[in-house]
Amino acid sequence: MFRAPLRTLSTTARRSLKIGLIPADGIGREVIPAAKTAIEALGSDIPKPEFIDLLAGWDTFTRTGVALPQETVDVLRSECDCALFGSVSSPSTKVTGYSSPIVALRKELDLYANVRPVVSVAPEAGQKPNVDLIVVRENTECLQYVKQEAQTVAESGKEARATRLITERASRRIGQMAFELALARPRKQLTIIHKSNVLSITDGLFRETVRGVPALPEVNGKYDSVTINEQLVDSAVYRLFREPNVFDVMVAPNLYGDILSDAAAALVGSLGLIPSVNAGDNFVMGEPVHGSAPDIAGKGIANPLASIRSAALMLRHLGYIKGADRLDAAVDQVIREGTTLTPDLQGTSTTNEVLDAVLKRL
Repeated sequence: MFRAPLRTLSTTARRSLKIGLIPADGIGREVIPAAKTAIEALGSDIPKPEFIDLLAGWDTFTRTGVALPQETVDVLRSECDCALFGSVSSPSTKVTGYSSPIVALRKELDLYANVRPVVSVAPEAGQKPNVDLIVVRENTECLQYVKQEAQTVAESGKEARATRLITERASRRIGQMAFELALARPRKQLTIIHKSNVLSITDGLFRETVRGVPALPEVNGKYDSVTINEQLVDSAVYRLFREPNVFDVMVAPNLYGDILSDAAAALVGSLGLIPSVNAGDNFVMGEPVHGSAPDIAGKGIANPLASIRSAALMLRHLGYIKGADRLDAAVDQVIREGTTLTPDLQGTSTTNEVLDAVLKRL
């Protein structure tokens, strides 16, 4: 987990903490309210929370024709200190006028880093976990965010092409974020994930730029204690399953980071346990890694632990360490005891029953 805030935003003057809530689609409407309740239970460990309900998602698009209302963006910018986003049900085929609201939010708010800790729960409190790593995923470019795609018809049939964008600026920013995280952890180890043996220009630029961060004039030797490693993305997936303990902080372009963090979730039991924050220099938005899970939406069995952990990450980013630690400790205790778990963790409990178990341990 974070050992220190990523970018400690000013907290001394706050009497209240205004949190935008964007449940969006599917089980987001069940797990974000659970996270809200957990935050409210923290009492004086954080400023008095004030919640603002906001719209976004596929359902919003089907009703209004807009997946991300401008009002949502404006309220987040002008009124909110932070936000929690649930999940979005994007269509698998192109729909005219629709684009992913979470992608748009990351761009609008310049949330250039998606930070995904993957940590197993040790059998006993205080023991070292078997898995303890962070995937730092660039959030603004690569294939998933720069959708310059084209399809043509040749003599042999259809041909499809996509343009991939990697920039020095984005690679430097995500590199600095990753070095900050590595510096704050006991092992102080950073692994750059790439495929520059094949994609020598795009991945080569990412690799070279991140490696060059410690030499930046403004850094002034700050990261000299951080050990830098490299791993090709395909072998990184292999090692992730064979020997996950070799990794501490991993930094990757968007597509690789998405694949690695979802794969790493298998090491700790479920996507329903993995939190994330979308972080920039001036705003942070928590987001559970799991999707909208339409197959279980509305059944009351969605796992709320990833959303509660995402709330903890959000609070930690803002500097409210005690409140974040309490949330994490309560979630860990529920997992460790193993008596109140949702079906994704081979349990039989409901969303509300798991939430109640967390609240009791707060």
